[in-house]
Amino acid sequence: MDDVELLETMLRIESLSGREGEVARFLCDEMAVRGFRSWVDGVGNVIGERGDPTTGPTVLLLGHMDTVPGNIPVRVENGRLYGRGAVDAKGPLAAFISAASRVKLAGRIVVVGAVEEESASSAGAKHIAKAYNPDAAIIGEPSAWDRITVGYKGRLLVRYTVTRDSSHTASDRQGACEAAVEYWQSVLGAVAEANRDRPPNTFERLSPSIRSMSSHTDGMRERATLQLGFRLPPGFDGDAWQEVLRGLTVDAELEFAAYEPSVRVAKNTTVARAFIQAIRHQGGDPRFVVKTGTSDMNVVNQTWQCPMLAYGPGDSTLDHTPDEHISLSEYQSAIDVLVGVLNELAITVGATSHRAVPTAS
Repeated sequence: MDDVELLETMLRIESLSGREGEVARFLCDEMAVRGFRSWVDGVGNVIGERGDPTTGPTVLLLGHMDTVPGNIPVRVENGRLYGRGAVDAKGPLAAFISAASRVKLAGRIVVVGAVEEESASSAGAKHIAKAYNPDAAIIGEPSAWDRITVGYKGRLLVRYTVTRDSSHTASDRQGACEAAVEYWQSVLGAVAEANRDRPPNTFERLSPSIRSMSSHTDGMRERATLQLGFRLPPGFDGDAWQEVLRGLTVDAELEFAAYEPSVRVAKNTTVARAFIQAIRHQGGDPRFVVKTGTSDMNVVNQTWQCPMLAYGPGDSTLDHTPDEHISLSEYQSAIDVLVGVLNELAITVGATSHRAVPTAS
């Protein structure tokens, strides 16, 4: 099948986090047809390899197969392909597979479709981080075909649970829901203090959100729960922030999960230079960007000591939205850029000192 058919078929296969098996099997078969040695590993990642690591560098392209919920009818309208995952991030993964299947080989190219990127576990990336030690890495996330992502904020998830004896609504006793609201207001005050001396731009500031809220009563006791998320800026002490949140808690429980520090990689690497050259060759004006979200780059950057960045077609403002779609012309442009990048890296990565540690926050 051609490049568009590949992505359209991927979009038609539902693959929520933890349920990626069907799309993994499809991609395993499709990569085999395209000349990869392909398999599904022990945690469910699909992996395709071409080439031989003894003859040159290993370049690893890490995308993810899973999506958030939401049924968007798959269709092409006005040069746009609609469907859940078109942007985040089946589009970038399909571009990886299409590009890697047609480049000249000098060394090894590995394409990975990871599981559970959209969940707190990041199980796929954590497994791959231990399984490979690449010479260069590209993370598959939407940046637009002529943009290069070099930074992501960190993440911390918090579950706040408060339980109170039930009381009449005419009573002046504070209920569980009121206690939860009071805690959130205290959190916002602490966030304002943490941001007091930070630059005004979003990437440099601590960003809080309520991911979900719920309450329940059995007539005797009532419980309120907040699921909170924090996007952590560069240089932010996540451990110290957890202590701040504990200090605001009164007769309630806190659970912390999915802590990932922020990441910001160098712009002067062989990988970045290859992208600049390839984007210009396609008539684009390359620019570096940073993102306020978190990706698998936050995970693997802690282990891999190699040049890396994130790249992929698509408008990231459409992530997780009911209008998620990708421009097919942009998708094709990104494939052409990636072919140029991979051909260049086969030469330059193997000929340079590529073990410099990226700058990370």
